[in-house]
Amino acid sequence: MDGGPGRLNASLQRRLALALVLCIGVVALVAGAFSFATAYDEARELQDDVLLQVALLVDRQRLDPVPAAPDAHFKAHDDGTRVIVQRLGAVDPAGRHVDDGGVLPIPPTLADGLHTLELGGESFRVLVRTTAAGTRIAVAQESDLRDELAQGSALRTLLPFLVLVPVLLLLVARLVRTMFGPITALAQQVDARAEHDLQPMATHGLPAEVRPFVGAINRLLARVAQAMAAQQRFVADAAHELRSPLAALSLQAERLAQADMSAGARERLGALRQGIERGRRLVDQLLALARAQSAPPAPAPAQAPVSVQRVFREVLEDLMPLAQARAIDIGVEGAQDVQLRVAERDLHTLLRNLVDNAIRHTPEGGRVDLGVRTTAGAVVLSVRDTGAGIAPEERERVFDPFYRVPGSGPIGSGLGLSIVRAVAERIGASVRLDYSDAAQRTGLVVEVSLARGDGP
Repeated sequence: MDGGPGRLNASLQRRLALALVLCIGVVALVAGAFSFATAYDEARELQDDVLLQVALLVDRQRLDPVPAAPDAHFKAHDDGTRVIVQRLGAVDPAGRHVDDGGVLPIPPTLADGLHTLELGGESFRVLVRTTAAGTRIAVAQESDLRDELAQGSALRTLLPFLVLVPVLLLLVARLVRTMFGPITALAQQVDARAEHDLQPMATHGLPAEVRPFVGAINRLLARVAQAMAAQQRFVADAAHELRSPLAALSLQAERLAQADMSAGARERLGALRQGIERGRRLVDQLLALARAQSAPPAPAPAQAPVSVQRVFREVLEDLMPLAQARAIDIGVEGAQDVQLRVAERDLHTLLRNLVDNAIRHTPEGGRVDLGVRTTAGAVVLSVRDTGAGIAPEERERVFDPFYRVPGSGPIGSGLGLSIVRAVAERIGASVRLDYSDAAQRTGLVVEVSLARGDGP
C-alpha cells in the first residue's frame, strides 16, 4: 500500500464522490427543468383563466363593449396590465391606436377560443367568445407581461434547487469522506509500518466490505513472517554450525605455527590465519544479525536503566586490542552520562558494531571518538572517526547486508551497519550518517537518537 491515502482517494473516494455529484446534478437539472416547465404552463393557464372570467362577466352582465371616448386618457395606465374587451370586428371611427383608446384589428372570422396574435406590431393573447345574445366579443391582453410573470413564477420554483442542491453536494462529499475515514486510516497505518513489522492489522471498526481484504493481508503477513523466520533460522543455524569447524581450523593453525617452517610457508600460514579470523568474525556477525532481526520489534523496557558510559567502557575494553594493532587513538568525549531504559545487550551490540566499523575503516594512526549528548527531545549517541567517510548517495545502501562502499577493499564483511539498523529499529531509535569534517568531506559520524522517554 505504498502511498496508500492518495491512491485510495484517487481510486475510490473521489470516484464515488464524483459519481454521486454527477447523479445529483443530472437529477437536479431534470427536476428543475420539469418544475420550471410545469410552473410556466400553470401560470399561463391561470392568466388564460383571467381572460375567460372577464368574458363570462361581460356575458352574464350583458355588457356592451364599446370603443372608449376620444378624450379618455390611457397613457397614465400600464399597458401590460390592462385587459381589452371589444366586439369582434369592431372598428374605431377615429382610427386610433389601441394605446390611445382604439380597438385591436382582430379578424372577424377568428374562431372561438384562445389565440396568440401579432396585432399592430405587438403580441396579444386573445380569447374569442360568442355571448348568449349572439354577440362575438374578444378579450385580449399583451403577451409581454404575461410571459414575464409566468417566467418569474416558474423561476421561483427553482430557488429550492439552487439552495438545496449545493448543500446536498457538500453533505455528500462530507459523508463520503467520513465513510472512507477508517479505510484511509488503515492505509496510513500500513504506510507508517516499519519494513520488519509483520504484526496483523486490527479489523475492529472497519466496514464489513473491507474486512475480508484486511484478513487476506493478515494471512499474507503471517506467511511472510513464517518465511522470514525460516530464513533467519537457516542463517542462524548455518552460522552456528560453522563456528565449530572454524574454531578447529583456528586451533590447527595455532599448532601449525609452532612447527618449524620456511619463511614463505609462515607467510602463507599468516594469510590463512587472517582468513580464518575473518570467517569467524563473519559468522559472529551473522549470528548477531539473525538475533537482532528475529527479536520482537518492540521489546519490553529493561528492568533497570543502563549507563551509557559503562557500555562505552565495555565496548572499549573489547575493541582496544584491535585499535592498538592499528594505532588508532580511541576514547570517549566528555564525562556526561545518561541512563537509558533499553536492553543492555542491544545497546552493547549497537555500539560495538559502530566502533568496530569505525576502527576498521579508519587509516592507521587515525582517531575514533565516542560521545553522548541530550537535546530537548532525545538522547544522541555518536561515534566519530577520521576515515574516508561515506558519500551521501551511498548512505542508504550501506545498511544493506553484505554491501560495501566501492573502493573500501576487503575491509569488513558489510554486516556491521545492517546489525546497527536492525537493533535501532527494535529499540525505537533512528540512525543518521554524516561527514565528521563537513568542510573537507572526510570522516564519518554516526548518530543514534533515542527519545527522551527511553530515559529514567
